Amino acid sequence: MILAIDVGNSNLAMGVYEGEKLVQHWRLSTTAQATSDDLGIAVRTLMGYNGFSCDRIEAVVYATVVPPLVRSIEEMSTRYLGVAPLKVGPGTRTGINIKYQNPREVGPDRIANTVAAEHLFGGPCLVVDFGTATTFDVISSEGDYAGGVILPGVGISSEALFERAARLPRVDLYRPERTVGKNTADSIRSGIVNGYAGSVDAIVAKIARECGSPRRVIATGGWAGVIAPECESVDEVDPYLTLEGLRIIYLRNQTCQRGGAHG
Repeated sequence: MILAIDVGNSNLAMGVYEGEKLVQHWRLSTTAQATSDDLGIAVRTLMGYNGFSCDRIEAVVYATVVPPLVRSIEEMSTRYLGVAPLKVGPGTRTGINIKYQNPREVGPDRIANTVAAEHLFGGPCLVVDFGTATTFDVISSEGDYAGGVILPGVGISSEALFERAARLPRVDLYRPERTVGKNTADSIRSGIVNGYAGSVDAIVAKIARECGSPRRVIATGGWAGVIAPECESVDEVDPYLTLEGLRIIYLRNQTCQRGGAHG
């Protein structure tokens, strides 16, 4: 079994794979100060609660955009699971070409998304990740990472609105029943949900004009379930796309090692 871990700025997602099947998954709040013991206890508790033995974990692969957690994840994996983890980053074999001026600037989670989308759908395609930031990753017809777009995420924008407008309340975000709200809370929901959906559709349309229409547009990330259903341009919603990409990257690196290749 493979444990895939995706550490974002807001959430830490984990998934256990048996072969190609995702048999269990969890999403926790990211705590940059978490120790290896914090993570180890969390993993062992979640695994045990769901009827899995940690002894069955044969490999760990992870991506993180939170540098302070690198050491904690490394130590957690070796101490609690007995395996040395694979960290996705520069030098990791991914099977894709990154057509960026500085490939090191592309986050490992975005690379994992690209690998999974190209594997599942083929190029050209486009991934929209609704995380702390909302990112657009373009995969060319050749399967290359062609570039992307970044804008502030739903949560960041919502918090900025609530913090800067004293009379506006914090609201739970979900699909509004109608565009024109009849109270302040529904008006805020409509503005945020429909506003982001419209932004996504507009950016996807501009990408299509510039790069050619993608075969599929795949949404992922913590806010995908709220925003993607309101987007006319989104074809698929896959909340576990990043984890799937990490699994594929792990296997590609194992194949590389067995074959004696590098890169």
